[in-house]
Amino acid sequence: MKRYALLLLCLALAGAAHAGRSCEEKPSDADTVIKSMDLANKTLQALDASGAQVALLSRIGQDLSKYNLRYSHMALAWRDHPKGRWLVVHELNQCGTAESSLFNEGLGNFFMSDVFMYEALITIPDPETQQQLARILASNTPKRLHEAHYNMLAYPFSTKYQNSNQWILETLAAASNAPGKIETRAEAQSWLRSANYLPQTLDIPATTRLGGRMFRANIAFDDHPFDRRMGGKIDVVTVDSITRFVRQREPDVQEIVVR
Repeated sequence: MKRYALLLLCLALAGAAHAGRSCEEKPSDADTVIKSMDLANKTLQALDASGAQVALLSRIGQDLSKYNLRYSHMALAWRDHPKGRWLVVHELNQCGTAESSLFNEGLGNFFMSDVFMYEALITIPDPETQQQLARILASNTPKRLHEAHYNMLAYPFSTKYQNSNQWILETLAAASNAPGKIETRAEAQSWLRSANYLPQTLDIPATTRLGGRMFRANIAFDDHPFDRRMGGKIDVVTVDSITRFVRQREPDVQEIVVR
């Protein structure tokens, strides 16, 4: 167990230990903790070996196979100074409510929160984008681009709600432009349209939408265009759509799967 000691210490010191977990309190058995820490350790090694300063880090938090999706949640992994500790910055929904916050925590915490499969995807943009992301993460721009009114299926081109992957995408938009050009969500979304970002379209029939809206505080559809919504076409920001967009703009992007 010695190889997990440092990661366990980081987990203890990271704060917000229950961020992003379901409302149901379930004790973590030893096997779950070991698997989570093992994945965190392998991810740490892969990040160190990559030489990156900032990377997009995705996990499988739930089974989305019926939508042909693998990864559910994306964060920014950031080494805040050379040879420093890797920090994970992301938006998390608070216990199934309609509210979210931004969190800055360790790798151990990231993989202790509702992991469905023990696998991660590291996406490494080009050095210029990494530098811009590092600059933004050290500023107040991430907070300005955060909307606390959370919706798991938020429409990508509306500022009414935001989901966790949408915050990543809008932060990427700011990093893809000159400093100060994008400081609001509306500006980020306008640029994403012009840059041909394409959201993921999920087929969700009316009966499913009604059940989701009635029984879950963190799901809404009223920000989606009426005709698309009535046709059961729900456009949303997913890990897949973000990685596809990054590949489109940066053909040499690196992708590392960690298991």
